[in-house]
Amino acid sequence: MRERFEVLDIFRGIFASLVVLFHLSAFSATPIINNEFIYNNDLFVDFFFVLSGFVIAYSYQFIKTRAELSKFYKKRFFRLYPLHLIVLLLFVVIELSKHFASSYVHVNKIDNVSNNVATFFTNIFLVNSVKFPGINDVSWNIASWSISAEMIAYLVFGLIILFINRSNLSKVKVIIYTLIVFAAGLGLYLYKHNFNLMYAFDYGFLRGILGFFVGVICFNTFDGVKAYFRTFSNVLFTIIEILLLGTTITFVCYGAIFKSYGFIYEILFFITILIFAFEKGWLSGLLKKSKFLHQTGKYSYSIYMTHTLLLSLFNILFIRVLKFPPSAYSYLFILNYILIYFVSAWTFKHIEMRFNQIPGQKDKKAWWLW
Repeated sequence: MRERFEVLDIFRGIFASLVVLFHLSAFSATPIINNEFIYNNDLFVDFFFVLSGFVIAYSYQFIKTRAELSKFYKKRFFRLYPLHLIVLLLFVVIELSKHFASSYVHVNKIDNVSNNVATFFTNIFLVNSVKFPGINDVSWNIASWSISAEMIAYLVFGLIILFINRSNLSKVKVIIYTLIVFAAGLGLYLYKHNFNLMYAFDYGFLRGILGFFVGVICFNTFDGVKAYFRTFSNVLFTIIEILLLGTTITFVCYGAIFKSYGFIYEILFFITILIFAFEKGWLSGLLKKSKFLHQTGKYSYSIYMTHTLLLSLFNILFIRVLKFPPSAYSYLFILNYILIYFVSAWTFKHIEMRFNQIPGQKDKKAWWLW
């Protein structure tokens, strides 16, 4: 019997929206979105990595043949790549049109040194989370580095799960996953000499692998304890859910202090996903009642992939052309988010769903869009 994990899907939408506010804060000057909580919302990218590992482990833990591995890779490719490619090409069009637009509108950077031929190819081949010589910043669709890290994590996961299943190592699989987590963490430490996880174009793939396999371990923990944990009362889950919510908000607000110890957030997100996967608390029930949150979860990938483009265009219109002050974002951020939401609803339907399935195959579980 397949489980839906509706609350975890809702979390995807909530945290994708918080990442939108994180990038939106760069354009604004209002305490509503210019505060320590929003400034540290980039941490929720790590939540996505952990959550992705959880769900992928749930859905694809029994890969045993090369044919199954190939199907897994194809499904993940067609799930993520089409929207990534289309948004990337839109950024290229905008970059090329800047010189023309500069005659009519003030353009901060007519030539963005990060958006060049080299970074175009790292983006198009989704290796823009790997450090290459001469590349010193995120580029084009800046959110796409995490999609690169995600795809690399899929590659590692597929090979590892195939090795485990074909070598009859299922009894020690959690040990293997733990070793991968430590290897990724050690790699980051050796390159950067600290425990910070805030890397993107510069070894972000290690950040992605680390978080992803924390999620894989989280799922295996859930699978091992679910029968016992489901005997606990809903009241106990309600208390734990509220405590986790408060703890998460606190640690994100104080991200300037705790980001230097990135493993704290990996542990926190591990526990949060594990508890909310049971959906037994009052807070889980409350979240599931909202149709809007369900839709936001459904559109979360589109929200995440399109928002930087739409934020930039929105800023040009209202700040550069219409001369609104940055403080106007105290209410304009709502209009901006509504725009992103409806564009994402369109891209979800016409791009994500259109290309989601492997050509020539029908997926009976089309609702499962991870």
